[in-house]
Order: sequence, then structure tokens, then C-alpha cells
Amino acid sequence: MKQLRNFLDRILEFLAGISFLAMVILTCWQVFTRYILKNPSSWSEELVSYLFAWMALLGASIVVGERGHMNIPVVVEKMGTGAQKFFAIFAEVIACIFAAVILVFGGVQITSLAMGQMTSSLGVAVGIFYVVLPLSGVLNIIYTLINIYDIVKGNIRVLPGDETAAPQK
Repeated sequence: MKQLRNFLDRILEFLAGISFLAMVILTCWQVFTRYILKNPSSWSEELVSYLFAWMALLGASIVVGERGHMNIPVVVEKMGTGAQKFFAIFAEVIACIFAAVILVFGGVQITSLAMGQMTSSLGVAVGIFYVVLPLSGVLNIIYTLINIYDIVKGNIRVLPGDETAAPQK
């Protein structure tokens, strides 16, 4: 499981980094065309917004893998180890269900609907850019299953607020 987690982490960090670099370059291009050439580039502005969505959703998958999702552990940290483990697994199950229903199922639905629409500047099907929804959903499901496995095996601490909560790479 550790190898799978490390593999996914490396791929997602690379994709998020490439996306960020592309956004910086495209934004500089926008500024150049707008203020120097006096002819703004509309396609680059549109592409940056889609890349931002991809970067955000792939980054969210990294956060799920690190168990960095939002929580309020004030009550759970006062409980015993067994209850803490139960609630940690419960939180991962809820995240997994959310990813399956909203991101995968809903993402497939909206991607299918959007395949018939074209972007205004790029001339590409909008659904192509929406593919990141089910993709990040599948990644979130994989990460939550790995997290559950690691919690059960005792490989990671059950309280995500701990400094050792992120799985060791």
C-alpha cells in the first residue's frame, strides 16, 4: 500500500506542478498580449481557468491521501484509542461515499452532458475539462481505502491533527 500511495503522490504532485507552471506561463502570455500587443488572448484566459480547476481537484486528492481534510477532533481526541480508530475509519468511509456519489457518479453525468457543448475560445468539448471530476473521485476512493487499511494496520495515527498524521513516505 505504501508503494501505491507513493506512486500516486508522485504522479499527482507532478501533474499539479505542471498545471501550475502552465498557468503561470499562460497568465504571463495574457499580460503580454493585453498590455504589450494590445490584443488580448482569450483562449489562454479560458485555458487557465480550466487548468486551475484541474489543479484544485488533483490537489484535493493529494489532501485526501494525506488525511488533511477538514475535521474537528476536539471530542474524538478525548475518547479511547478504539473509539478514535472507529471515528477515523468512519470519516474515511464518509469521504469515500462522497467521492463515489458526487465526484464519480455526478462527474460522469455532468461530463456526459457537457460533451455536446464547445468552449467559446478553445473550440474543445467542455466535457473534456470535466473529466477531472470522476478522475479525482476515483483517486479519492483509492486514497480513502489506503487510509482505512493503514488505520486498521496501525501504520498512521488516527487523529489527522497530529503532526505524524500524514503517512510516512
